[in-house]
Amino acid sequence: MTPEYDYTFKILMLGDASVGKTSLTVRYVSGYFLEDLRLTIGVDFYSKITEFNGKKVKLQIWDFGGEIRFRYLLSQYCKGANGAFFLFDITNALTISHLPDWTSIVREVAGDIPIILIGSKLDLDEFRAVSQKEGELTALKYNLKHYIELSSKTGENVEKAFNIMTQCLFAKYVLK
Repeated sequence: MTPEYDYTFKILMLGDASVGKTSLTVRYVSGYFLEDLRLTIGVDFYSKITEFNGKKVKLQIWDFGGEIRFRYLLSQYCKGANGAFFLFDITNALTISHLPDWTSIVREVAGDIPIILIGSKLDLDEFRAVSQKEGELTALKYNLKHYIELSSKTGENVEKAFNIMTQCLFAKYVLK
């Protein structure tokens, strides 16, 4: 029996609590924005089969709880990861300042996997505390593959973020 997809990639969703990791994941997987999501306890798992360059690709999304009390679990879940999204809330500057804490653990365990910096909650642009330029410079400073801002609520750039990640994954693991 042949599998229903050609490639499988494990993607981590990282960032502080309430930055929108689960909202982004649910929006991408289901197409819906859910207003009342519960706090992620530990890790939640999602998957979506999509198409890229004529190939069927299964994205396994590991949505990691952002509260500090779950951080000790991170190194275990990084094993075998192919890529990661680090989300921060553009209306809360403190959430981008924790990027080095997360990425150092990921790189130590998973190696040089593609990490994309995501500025979330773009629908709240009028309350912005982190400029787009600051996001771009942070991505460069920490050698991240890309920076993109999005809104899980409106859907703006959600598909684009996952398409960019899939391109990065193909470049690293398939098109060598």
